[in-house]
Amino acid sequence: MKKKLTALTLAILLIGSLTSCGGGSSREASKNNKDISPELTWESSMELRYASEFAVDYYEDGCRLLTIAQDGRYLVVPEGKEIPEGLSEDIVVLKQPIEKIYLVASAVMDMFVSLDALDVVGFSGLKADSWYIDEAREAMERGEILHAGNYAAPDYEQILAKGCGLAVENTMIYHTPEVKEQLQKLGIPVLVDYSSYESNPLGRTEWVRLYGILTGKEAEAEAAFEAEAEAFEAVRQGEKTGSTVAFFYITANGEVNVRRSSDYLPKMIEMAGGSYVFEHLGDEEDTASSNVTMQMEEFYAAARDADYMIYNSTTTEELSSIEDLLAKSSLFEKCKAVEEGKVYCTTKNLYQSSMKLGTIISDMHKMLTGEDGMTYLYQLE
Repeated sequence: MKKKLTALTLAILLIGSLTSCGGGSSREASKNNKDISPELTWESSMELRYASEFAVDYYEDGCRLLTIAQDGRYLVVPEGKEIPEGLSEDIVVLKQPIEKIYLVASAVMDMFVSLDALDVVGFSGLKADSWYIDEAREAMERGEILHAGNYAAPDYEQILAKGCGLAVENTMIYHTPEVKEQLQKLGIPVLVDYSSYESNPLGRTEWVRLYGILTGKEAEAEAAFEAEAEAFEAVRQGEKTGSTVAFFYITANGEVNVRRSSDYLPKMIEMAGGSYVFEHLGDEEDTASSNVTMQMEEFYAAARDADYMIYNSTTTEELSSIEDLLAKSSLFEKCKAVEEGKVYCTTKNLYQSSMKLGTIISDMHKMLTGEDGMTYLYQLE
């Protein structure tokens, strides 16, 4: 029986998964997965290249055991196969085909698109106009995917009425553990996605291999992952440019929101050959938040000599010109990147494009080396 999580336990889980090697927990647990049932014969484990927050074990009859850091174990049983006897009570059985998934973890939608598996998604935690992934938005507009409430307030009646084979949540669900418990009481298994806790940005993308198993599209998952890994590896061969980069946006009240140095976006800047200007920002703070908010004057003092500026439009409006940036604060006029015309803006779909992190790193590298052909960044003039 699982014990109800207390607030203190939740805090420990969230902080621990961010600050420790969470993948160690999933891989350590995987060591005990060889004898999970007298009816299953263990074959091998998936060799992961970047990810550390999940593990996969293969068994002779086609069953796959997914172990997710801090979350649990899930046995994926192929269609037509019997559920093995003698399984541990902590193992959640997912019988294929898994259909009408309630997808709350928005970063995962791009993975389903890359697998051509949108047909298994029945419900979304976002409304149609909140999706910047065309395929997802259009599927909702056609009524093929229904909005079923967010992580804190699911539409239980709709989910039950239409049928739901699995709820895929992000770690925000731990702020409302009663929702997870209620879904489970209704017979809906809940899988919590930990891809956002991967220390390596490409580790996030590698989670497509896990979703390839859930959807029965393992070959497609391998191909999709390899395409992004190749884009990343091509950039990694290059030398450091020595250029510094500020990544930020201006909030509605005029403050500046930047990323902690431990966040995946600053790491992507480094992988692209640059250096994040706030190289130690937030290191001393013991928090799961990836953002830091500061006053404009404080930001200016640290970022005025940055070689490049990237304005993050994913939670605000896209900028169309340097004038749009200057309208937010006159201090930008004195910044080196503005004076030299090296200011870029992200497209709105940056955060939802979890299957394009290799491409985004490549875009950053092109920015730093003066190349054309970027997809997720554009230069402001």
